Amino acid sequence: MSLQAFHRLRYPIIKTTINRRSRIFNCYQGHAHTMIKHQLLNKDSVYCNTCVLGHICVPQGLSAQDAARLNELVKERIRIPKGTLFFKAGDRLTALYGIRSGSMKLQLENESGHMQITGFVFAGEIIGLDALAENVHVSNAIAMEDTEVCVIRMNDLSYLSKEIPALAYRVTRLMSQEISRSHSMVLSLGAMRSEQRLAAFLINLSQRFACLGYSGSEYVLRMSREEIGNYLGLTLETVSRLLSRFAKEGLIRIHQREVRILDFNGLQTLIQNENIHRADLRKALA
Repeated sequence: MSLQAFHRLRYPIIKTTINRRSRIFNCYQGHAHTMIKHQLLNKDSVYCNTCVLGHICVPQGLSAQDAARLNELVKERIRIPKGTLFFKAGDRLTALYGIRSGSMKLQLENESGHMQITGFVFAGEIIGLDALAENVHVSNAIAMEDTEVCVIRMNDLSYLSKEIPALAYRVTRLMSQEISRSHSMVLSLGAMRSEQRLAAFLINLSQRFACLGYSGSEYVLRMSREEIGNYLGLTLETVSRLLSRFAKEGLIRIHQREVRILDFNGLQTLIQNENIHRADLRKALA
């Protein structure tokens, strides 16, 4: 779908309470009532070309004039309390959201009502890409901690993409990365043993954090062990047991949610050795 088609999107009607500098949206998650704060940006706000995460979100090689024009993309931010359902599957696409701080999880509900986590999104990454193909979100987005996002309205994105081709290319790259990540998830669940899945998950987090400018060897898990298990198709007990095993084998050091990767090569070898074993087994049975 071309970005030009985004002009046809209709915004949902939302009842709001407005005061001078912010709008408060009522949001319901189950029976719990939470408040999401919409903040309109003013001249003193931090914009895209001066944001600490700008090197991640802003296309590289822009002229100073085009870089300044990107400030037109973000006119508001949203603060989302921990545990809040931000958008749900079936909602119309109205904007993409750049996570300025915090983190979110994406999940789907199957026919039996089970919630399957399909991804995690961290500060510096974009959420909402799942809706670009059909203009409808295919998953629920829930804040794993207090989170703030920058709102990129689709009509603004469509307009500026015509004026700044590098912006359209950047969105395409982000979509490609999202598809690649989803494919990796499918492969890991279908072809890997439990220890491989967890090792691949830890390595993937390291690579993503490094690309975002954070430490790739030492980080805090924003998700619980239960959420990791849900994502990888493992039980809580299996995740806890494997983390303890990895620590005993000197692959990682872990304290509560703080993880330090001690042996990247060891984790990679754990994955590769099992793949070699499976390939040899298939040859023997052929």
